[in-house]
Amino acid sequence: MEQTKKTQGQAQQFGDKAKDVAQNAAQGAQSVAHNVAEGARNVAHNVADSARDAASQAGQAVSGAASTVGRKAEDWTSAAGSKVESLADTVRDKGPSAGMFGKANEAVADSLENVGEYLQDKNLSGMMGDVSELIKRNPIPALLLGLGVGYLVGRSLRS
Repeated sequence: MEQTKKTQGQAQQFGDKAKDVAQNAAQGAQSVAHNVAEGARNVAHNVADSARDAASQAGQAVSGAASTVGRKAEDWTSAAGSKVESLADTVRDKGPSAGMFGKANEAVADSLENVGEYLQDKNLSGMMGDVSELIKRNPIPALLLGLGVGYLVGRSLRS
């Protein structure tokens, strides 16, 4: 009987130690799980920050490119205005200066000069504003003109 009590005591001690080991293992597993979860949160946060930075840089690059294209278009429009004014001077110099043809030549040269000045003064952004105003003041003719141009473009592309 004493042997049984001794064996039971040892079994009890063994059970207590096993219980302590199991509790320590559970605490260790919880600690590892917490550390893994914390690491995953940090990685996700870093990935989100990197993606946000990349998107911001891409947006800035696109904005810069659009700005450059806009400036180039403005420069090209101004250069075209200068060329048209130069053409007006050439028409004046080379064309007839007297009679009915002289008056027509002067009218064409004046018109070309006005167009050149308009292109230089307004540039592309100013012209877009003028076209918008024209469409607002005359919406039905603008719509009909758009339909006509669309029809002609469609026919030319189909053939």
